[in-house]
Amino acid sequence: MVLTKEYRICMPLTVDEYQIGQLYMIARHSLEQSEHGEGVEVVENSECEDPEHGKGRYTEKRIHLSSRLPYWIQAICPRVFYVTEKSWNYYPLTLTEYTCSFIPKLNINIKTKYENNPGSSENCLNLTEEQLKTRIVEEVDIAFDDLANQKHYKEEEDPKLFKSIKTNRGPLVEGWRQTDKPIMCSYKLVNVAFEVWGLQTKVEDFIQRAIKETLLLGHRQAFTWIDEWIEMSLEDVRNFEKQKQDETNEKVCAANGTEEKDLPGNTDDQELTN
Repeated sequence: MVLTKEYRICMPLTVDEYQIGQLYMIARHSLEQSEHGEGVEVVENSECEDPEHGKGRYTEKRIHLSSRLPYWIQAICPRVFYVTEKSWNYYPLTLTEYTCSFIPKLNINIKTKYENNPGSSENCLNLTEEQLKTRIVEEVDIAFDDLANQKHYKEEEDPKLFKSIKTNRGPLVEGWRQTDKPIMCSYKLVNVAFEVWGLQTKVEDFIQRAIKETLLLGHRQAFTWIDEWIEMSLEDVRNFEKQKQDETNEKVCAANGTEEKDLPGNTDDQELTN
């Protein structure tokens, strides 16, 4: 049985603001997390179009993370190990899938939608009656949920302590999701399937916990870095994204003995504006 959870992560932002903040956060976070050949390698970043969702952006990434896995997964993984992320961004809707050629029975699918409300939409993602019966809803509080891995904690990235100079938002206090304005919510439906007898439950649970930790850290950073991106336009943040992707690829590829120019779809004149 596929383990399905719907995470609801509120932010003291508007949906339009979050589009900029999310792109900034992902680009900066990816660079900071890339070291010793591990991190996020961008393979493709290009325009796409869907008959239902319209124009959007397609990205493909390789996430190198061998040493960051628990020992019981490292034991069955090769030393050179990466997960492929494919994402279709039709903001405010995004579709993402994760696969691994070494573990073909592992599939992770994430459907995300952003709305200007405090997480009050009961079926934001238009789930079927059957899906509604099996989903598990978890609210993630960027201020009062603790990071599982305390090495990721930074005082300057703690929403309970952070005060934005440019927007005057923060610090976030108990009950902020009911009182703060503006307010928006990321609704994320996460399906994890690992169909290997004896390991299914353990692996699916581990992955869900890892995803929740990543969501908590990323959304905390998107808010507490607000003074860095709040005055950016979409074109500005796309240029920032391109710069950081090039730096990240250089770090990861150099450590792995590959050339950045060899990555498919990675060209200097690649368009990065929607």
